[in-house]
Amino acid sequence: MKTVFVDANVFLRFLTVDDAGQHERSVALFRKAARGDVTLVTGPPVLFEIAWTLRSAYKLPREKVWDVLERIASLRGLRLTDGRLVEEAIALGKARGAEFADAYICAAGTQTGADEIATFNRKDFKRLDLALYAL
Repeated sequence: MKTVFVDANVFLRFLTVDDAGQHERSVALFRKAARGDVTLVTGPPVLFEIAWTLRSAYKLPREKVWDVLERIASLRGLRLTDGRLVEEAIALGKARGAEFADAYICAAGTQTGADEIATFNRKDFKRLDLALYAL
């Protein structure tokens, strides 16, 4: 079976329907994956781009972005690189009202056994679980 890595713009055309032709081709790809005709793969950088684009260009509220990321993560026929870490980041960020990138950094820090996060973005990281390193 063929495996295809999916870029952010394919998900975005599928979600936003702002280009009818690309939307239809995205739908066809996701239907093939749901039937088991192809395996799709994507990873955190793609999800970062989707979250950023939905927030900045499409002005979606954070809560809606979390819903989109959850739906992407649960698509039939799609495998996420770092899938467990992505799931942890989604759960953490959604529960704490954080942005996806910050939640992913925190989840990755926790997974590596870090006790603290060194960041100058103290305001946003205070929402998350790890202690902040005094810089």
